[in-house]
Amino acid sequence: MRGTGLARAMDVFVLAGGFGTRLRPWTLHAPKPLIPILDRTMIEHVVSILPEGMVDKVLIAAGYGIEQMRSHFASLDLPYEVIIVEETEPLGTGGAIANCREHLGEGTCCVINGDLLTSLRVDEMLAAHRDSGTLASISLWEVEDPSRFGVADYDSESTRIRRFQEKPPREEAYSNLINAGTYLLEPAVFDRMPEGAFSMERVVFPVLAEDGELSGFPFDGHFVDAGTPASYIEAVQTSIVNQAWVGGVSAEGNNWFGEDVTVDSTSQVSGSAVDSNCRISSTCSIVSSALLNSVSIQSGSQISGCMIGHNAQIGEGCNLQNVVVDHGAIVPSGHVQNGGVFPTAD
Repeated sequence: MRGTGLARAMDVFVLAGGFGTRLRPWTLHAPKPLIPILDRTMIEHVVSILPEGMVDKVLIAAGYGIEQMRSHFASLDLPYEVIIVEETEPLGTGGAIANCREHLGEGTCCVINGDLLTSLRVDEMLAAHRDSGTLASISLWEVEDPSRFGVADYDSESTRIRRFQEKPPREEAYSNLINAGTYLLEPAVFDRMPEGAFSMERVVFPVLAEDGELSGFPFDGHFVDAGTPASYIEAVQTSIVNQAWVGGVSAEGNNWFGEDVTVDSTSQVSGSAVDSNCRISSTCSIVSSALLNSVSIQSGSQISGCMIGHNAQIGEGCNLQNVVVDHGAIVPSGHVQNGGVFPTAD
């Protein structure tokens, strides 16, 4: 039975329908929500902001890797039910939410973008949402350049968003407060949704704002969209700083190491995650990178800003900067590369 007040349970919906093309080749092997960040998957980091005891059910809208995701969540001991809702065709953010309506309860639901790592306090946002009395609330984050995001014209006194615009030119943006990817929706919002594929940000939020039914919730701390190689590395480093791991250990230089990691005393590692069973030989430099399990790096190699897939082998004297190395790849000695993927596509 559901309780009362803030303790009342709610359903949560995670938008994870994308193909993760910018994180290829890793996402050719597994859907983006299952990409590791330290010793947990990306989606486990995403839902970790949910208040314990307030969540009955987590719905995950996915269009790729459905069976892998079902198998993964079946193996976890979680305090809530997880339902994978398949998108057989791209539906946009709004269509994906509407597609899950039959699985949702009758109370407030929480929607989270599936590649965001944030310090948002959902319980505090929920309290503010209920105080506002609006049909929907959006988390807000301040940025220098809002042109790549949805932008809110926010009234701090009323907490209302007066206007909402999606990805405006920088000089036309209402403010520097952007849509930070977590929404609280009342059931009546679904009555305002069209059929088929559509965007919440372009179709629903602007109308709710005009009607005075959209509130904002600015927050501080951290906000990382882990959809690109550079932002994935930022997500890894943010997770290290916030000690967001289950196993492994922190190390000097803002690093995280899994079990049985060997680093030669003449090598340096900084701002990086090195998963279990990795071997780093002499005179190597590993900076701002993520190494999955069972990676070997031979002597004299310089690695910076890289994603190194599991079981990859890096030869002697390599210099890799901002490269995504595929799982099981063998990088020959002396290889130099800045940007892109290894091996390169044919």
